[in-house]
Amino acid sequence: MNDLFSLKGKTALVTGGSRGLGLMIARGYVMSGAKVYIASRKAQACERAASELSRQGTCIALPADLSTEEGVKALVSDFGSRESRLDILVNNAGKAWGAPLEEYPDHAWDTVMSVNVKAVFNLTRDLLPFLKKSGTAGVPARIINIGSIAAFVAESMSAYAYGASKAAIHQVTCMLAKELADDHITVNAIAPGRFPSQMTTYVIENREAYEAELKNIPLHRYGEPEDIAGLAICLASRAGAYMTGNIIPLDGGALLVGGGLS
Repeated sequence: MNDLFSLKGKTALVTGGSRGLGLMIARGYVMSGAKVYIASRKAQACERAASELSRQGTCIALPADLSTEEGVKALVSDFGSRESRLDILVNNAGKAWGAPLEEYPDHAWDTVMSVNVKAVFNLTRDLLPFLKKSGTAGVPARIINIGSIAAFVAESMSAYAYGASKAAIHQVTCMLAKELADDHITVNAIAPGRFPSQMTTYVIENREAYEAELKNIPLHRYGEPEDIAGLAICLASRAGAYMTGNIIPLDGGALLVGGGLS
């Protein structure tokens, strides 16, 4: 039982790992004993985050632009030149686009869907040989997709493609979980509610809007790094070995009141 949540000896890849939720998860994995690779489009930010996390364990930067198939293949090639197996894949890299309904551009849909859905599918597909080498019946390999409670609520916040893309990821998660079970790979998704990030800065900086949101969240706070790191560690460790095909809201109860948005 002492090792139930340990990731010692595991190798993980976290996309979008240089900031926000990805960085929170990567830090949790490093501190739990895993060797962690982080991918991010901005090379300097990726290297900086890996350097910071390496003070607490092992973290390696793999800069990559996952918005293109070429970028996905470059990341897989880079990872493959260093490792032959992969225990944990966290598909966290994502993009949002907000604009009034009447002005919402067509290319926003292409951009958001490409990063939030297509890239996740392509990266998972191309990393399957590494995941299959790792997974066993008792200790399966893990894929953890980062969805959103935006997939469950009708409040668009003018980010129309974002909620639709996260709903798609939830569906892809369930489809892959069923298909990859015989390969000893589990697939689950975390659906976060409000966390401090670049996407929520505009709310946090507006005191009135921020306090209104806190009132509408049953636990009356935003999520903290330990909240998402803890769930991600559970899903990646022995503690989560019997879970697959789950979409897990991590929202302070926000879905109980329609999403908790003001």
